[in-house]
Amino acid sequence: MNWLLHPWSFWVAPMIDNMFMRDAALAATLAVVCTSTIGTWVLLRGLTFLGDALAHGVLPGIAIAWAFGANTSLGAIIAALVMVGGISTIRSNSPLPDDASIGILFVGFLALAVVVMSSSQGAGDLSRFLFGSISAVDGSDIARLGVIAVVAVTSIVFLHRALLMGTFDPLQSKMAGFRPQLVHGALLALIALVIVASFETVGSLLVFAFLVAPPATASLIARRVSKIVLLAVGIGVMCSYVGLIISYHQRTAAGATMALINVTVFFLALIIRRVHQALSRSGHAVG
Repeated sequence: MNWLLHPWSFWVAPMIDNMFMRDAALAATLAVVCTSTIGTWVLLRGLTFLGDALAHGVLPGIAIAWAFGANTSLGAIIAALVMVGGISTIRSNSPLPDDASIGILFVGFLALAVVVMSSSQGAGDLSRFLFGSISAVDGSDIARLGVIAVVAVTSIVFLHRALLMGTFDPLQSKMAGFRPQLVHGALLALIALVIVASFETVGSLLVFAFLVAPPATASLIARRVSKIVLLAVGIGVMCSYVGLIISYHQRTAAGATMALINVTVFFLALIIRRVHQALSRSGHAVG
């Protein structure tokens, strides 16, 4: 009960006394800005499975780059581009639905990553790539996340109208002169960029939770897209801070704890929404 009886020592002191906690909190905040801004459109466009596949799809590039001593971020970018290109190729040359082509590549890429890392005696490093190491971030990690956060927010602001019309009224989007395929491709590139930027911080396996959970929670509360984006960022930052503090006191994995708090808050918001709807219906019935 220290979190309630001694709130300062539980919630604030760890941030004041430990530089690594402040760096981790800043890195988590920037990662949430990246993922939740893009993740709102992932959710609205029904691309959550694709987002999951890309989160795993970077792993072979990371594994191969690690095995050859190359830059893992570059390997992740190449793998993400290959994943997107592979999905488009299968979609164009087979009668399979989109989710089937995504699923096939998802399994293949993940299996390839495990094979490469296991053959290189890199199981421990694979675990680090999967789950991240947010407590070990440094200035270069934070700077990289900051740059990607600026790029993500700027791009979404610039593409907002095109994304909005393309999502809710594709025909009107074409009539207005937008190019839906080009906008969709730009969104896929942003998803890949955000995943690559975040994998070393929260891990490529857990970045998916940050990409989807805060926007999903926000969509239960707000209706306008702009409000969903802002609320998603706020929810993601709050949940990440709570998860980080809990992981500090309980000695749990920071990335996994933050993701778990995000998912837990989603279910709490869903329960509250259902209760509110039930009370509203009963109030109307009585009236």
